[in-house]
Amino acid sequence: MAMPQVTVDPNSGFCFGVVYAIEMAEDFLNANGQLYCLGDIVHNDMEVDRLQQKGLKTISHEDLNELRDTTVLIRAHGEPPSTYETALRNNITLVDASCPVVLKLQNRVRAAYEPDTQIIIFGKPGHAEVNGLLGQTEGKAVIIQNMEDLDQVDFSKPTVLFSQTTKSTDKFYAIRDEITRRAQEQFKANDTICRQVSNREPQLRVFATRHDVIIFVAGRKSSNGKVLYEVCKAANPQTYFVSEVSEVNPDWYRQSNSVGICGATSTPQWLMEEVAGFIQSGSIPG
Repeated sequence: MAMPQVTVDPNSGFCFGVVYAIEMAEDFLNANGQLYCLGDIVHNDMEVDRLQQKGLKTISHEDLNELRDTTVLIRAHGEPPSTYETALRNNITLVDASCPVVLKLQNRVRAAYEPDTQIIIFGKPGHAEVNGLLGQTEGKAVIIQNMEDLDQVDFSKPTVLFSQTTKSTDKFYAIRDEITRRAQEQFKANDTICRQVSNREPQLRVFATRHDVIIFVAGRKSSNGKVLYEVCKAANPQTYFVSEVSEVNPDWYRQSNSVGICGATSTPQWLMEEVAGFIQSGSIPG
């Protein structure tokens, strides 16, 4: 049986913020052999495992409170002010790999935060980036994920809306329009979605329609992965989600002429290439 033609999407893979964080981690590990990282460096278990083998040790915020006199990496998602205070108190040196786009957003949220102003963040509650943004408002911002969450909003207050950098632009503007309709006081919306991320949606729609079958590769913890997978699935119903090679089912593409491999901003290039190589080899997953 002839193998389908397999193409890896050239626009998929790490965004520049994640590339920067991983390069910083690898540079430090090459020189020192070990480094603590506050939370998973990227929402992809395969990449986390690869870096753990090089000496990267993932720790929690609870662990950070107990550490003294060491070095800790802050990943691209950014951190709230309390993390920097803990590091200072515990004599911890920070390798700060916060994404510049996230840092700029943190500064904008902090500047907008005033006692009489309600800050709304369109984002996933508990997500590392959102926790960092929430910290700029002393924990007082309102986090919303969908229209139903607008019930938490006090429309009688001046309100400022921001977005987690990796959210859907369509959903952001739908929420903005609904708040505009219901707002009784001054309302300002800030589209703070990263364009390197949001531009991938139209690119993926095109890529998905050019292939019979799409294999979307991403970590199951990746918010961006969930969003971009749905984009592909809407454009091409023959889209399948995998987080590693062993999840690939040859039945998906057995009758196909072309297979497209793509992924999230947290998906390493080497993992997409591994999936492509597996399909081209005609192997049976194990």
